[in-house]
Amino acid sequence: MSSERPAAVVVLAAGEGTRMKSKTPKVLHEISGRSLVGHVVAASRELEPQHLVVVVGHASEQVTAHLTAADAQVRTAYQAEQKGTGNAVRVGLDELGGTVAGTVIVVCGDTPLLSGGTLSALAATHTADGNAVTVLSAEVPDSTGYGRIVRDPATGAVTEIVEHKDATEAQRAIREINSGVFAFDGQLLTDALGKVRTDNSQGEEYLTDVLSILREAGHRVGASVAGDHREILGINNRVQLAEARRLLNQRLLERAMTAGVTVVDPASTLIDATVTYERDAIVHPGTQLLGSTHLAEDAEVGPNSRLTDTVVGAGARVDNTVADGAEVGPGALVGPYAYLRPGTRLGAKAKAGTYVEMKNATIGEGTKVPHLSYVGDATIGDHTNIGAASVFVNYDGVAKHHTTIGSHCRTGSDNMFVAPVTVGDGVYTAAGSVITKDVPSGSLAVARGQQRNIEGWVARKRPGSAAAQAAQSATEETGGES
Repeated sequence: MSSERPAAVVVLAAGEGTRMKSKTPKVLHEISGRSLVGHVVAASRELEPQHLVVVVGHASEQVTAHLTAADAQVRTAYQAEQKGTGNAVRVGLDELGGTVAGTVIVVCGDTPLLSGGTLSALAATHTADGNAVTVLSAEVPDSTGYGRIVRDPATGAVTEIVEHKDATEAQRAIREINSGVFAFDGQLLTDALGKVRTDNSQGEEYLTDVLSILREAGHRVGASVAGDHREILGINNRVQLAEARRLLNQRLLERAMTAGVTVVDPASTLIDATVTYERDAIVHPGTQLLGSTHLAEDAEVGPNSRLTDTVVGAGARVDNTVADGAEVGPGALVGPYAYLRPGTRLGAKAKAGTYVEMKNATIGEGTKVPHLSYVGDATIGDHTNIGAASVFVNYDGVAKHHTTIGSHCRTGSDNMFVAPVTVGDGVYTAAGSVITKDVPSGSLAVARGQQRNIEGWVARKRPGSAAAQAAQSATEETGGES
């Protein structure tokens, strides 16, 4: 166990976030595949803390349900009234028994760009410097509006955090600012929280008061500077949400490219934090990779594709496609303009071609559904070819039914397979057939009405029409033969 492993991480996520102008709690707004608080929890998990507790308040049931679904090990503590950050931390510690021995990290639930590496550096600095409190700080191009970190020139210790409105001209020139993220000695934190007063304009308990309490008691307060000041950005409105999404997406794409993925146009490509990939995968412009999507080695996706919770096998090609909860086998071809719905499983070197929709369908190795077809609730064997404009009629108005087609079949164009129905191996079906009965292996199935030509019908029923005139001209040219 690392000596920097914290005893606990407390995530503050009780606020309403009124500036988001939304019925959704601020911390549940999503970017790059996770909620804001979900990103913070994921970064905190990288520290392997002994305890992780999220302090909830506004819409607590909704936030708690979301957290539990994402991470069953997360504990929550309810702050009944938003009485300040100091009170929130006290509520979190009470959930853990009141006093925690070791390092306690406090983070904000609306900082999705905060990385596990930065938190690890904070914990390491806190331990190495023997601080009672260590502030995560950042040097920003413009510190207007932020609390300034004032240090002792001789020791580098933090002497105070001065809010912008209270700062002198010299202090306003300081570019190192407070992030609102801290590492505390757990015992000293508990003691100091008991001394925090509420005699301020808001009548709240401020966590930052703990710093002055401990410093006045003779304890050292230090700071750890984040490598990228953008990591500490909090989200308060939709503009900041969009900017955070852009920055996080850029970070995730750079990580993918560093790992060997070719991203042809990062500016038009979106990727979630939960997406995985292997080397030499290629992502073309206009592509979104979402959820638990995985690209295997040499997979090629796009342009203009959206894949959610979809696995793309080695060397497979997915072009202009929407896929959700699908599996594309090695060397398979999908698109352009295909739609793979949940439960679709394409075997190795299979094909779902142009304007093909599939749902809850298992497609065998080398099997092709090339054009203009719907395959739903079906199993198709290996090396079968499904003719253009085929429809698997799976719904009778009440329930869904299954169609099974064997291996090495050749089905004609414009076929309807009315489920439940089974077509054996090596079967051929005639174009225009409506297959309602099982077809034995090795058979030719013909299920269509006999063609009947009624000669002279146009001249009798549509006299004088363009069609009648064309027919008459054609008859005259052939010497009266129709």
